[in-house]
Amino acid sequence: VKFRFGKYKKIVEPGWRLVLPIVESMKKIDVRTKAVDVPEQDAITKDNVSIRINAVLYYSIFDAAKVIISVENYKFAVGQLAQTTMRNAVGAVTLDELLAQRDRISEEICKIIDEATDPWGIKVNRVELKNIMPPKDIQESMEKQMRAERDRRETILQAEGEKKAQILRAEGKKEAMVLEANAKKEAMIAEAEGQARAMERVYEAQAYGIKAINDANPSKAYLTMESFKSLEKVADGQATKLIIPSDIQNVASSIASISEVIKEDKKISE
Repeated sequence: VKFRFGKYKKIVEPGWRLVLPIVESMKKIDVRTKAVDVPEQDAITKDNVSIRINAVLYYSIFDAAKVIISVENYKFAVGQLAQTTMRNAVGAVTLDELLAQRDRISEEICKIIDEATDPWGIKVNRVELKNIMPPKDIQESMEKQMRAERDRRETILQAEGEKKAQILRAEGKKEAMVLEANAKKEAMIAEAEGQARAMERVYEAQAYGIKAINDANPSKAYLTMESFKSLEKVADGQATKLIIPSDIQNVASSIASISEVIKEDKKISE
C-alpha cells in the first residue's frame, strides 16, 4: 500500500518499486489466509452454566487499502471481535444446544464476524469451536447421564434380542408341531389305506372261496359238515354262551346221512 505525504496513493504489486524518501512510504500487507487462535475465555450459557471456551478463526484480506486505512491494528481487532461475538453466541443457547449444535453455532459466529469485518477489507472464511469445558460437577453429571443412557440402550437391545429369540423359538415350536401333526396324519392315512387294502384282499379271498364252493355245487352233507365245524369252533370252551342251531331237529338225520355216506365209501374202498 503506497502513501504520499501520509495519504493513500495506490496499491502496487509485489516486486521492486521506486519510493521517494520523506515524500512517499509503503506498507506491506499479507493477503494469504491466516489462522487466529481466539484465547480461552469464560462464558455463561442461556441456562446459566459457566463454561470455558476457545476457537480458531480463519480469515483473509481482500482489500489491503481498507485494512490500513479503516482499522489501526486489524489483527487485534479481529481477535477482540471474535471473543465478544463468541460470548454473545454462547449466551444465546443452552449447554445441551452448544454441545449438540456446535457446527451451527460456529457458522453463526462466522457470519456475524464476517459482516463486521467486511468494511475493514477482511473476509472471515471459517470459525471452529475447539474446546468447550463445563465445570467439573457438570462434567460428572454428564458422564453419569451418558452412562445411564448407554445402560438404557443396552437394556433395550437385550430386551429386543430376547423378544426376537422368544418369537423365533415359538415359531420353531409351532412349525415342529405342524410337521409332527402332518406326519401323524399321513401315518394314520397310510395305516388306514393299508387296513382297507388288507380287508379288501380278505373279502376278495372270501368271495373267491364262496364262488368256488358255489361252482362245485356241494352236497347237503358237505354243508352240514361245515356247519358242524363252525359249531366246533364256537364250542371250544372259550365262549360263555351256548349256541344251538335253529334246525336242531334235523341234526340227527344229517348225522345219520353222513354216517351212511362214510360206510358206503368204506365198502367201495374194500
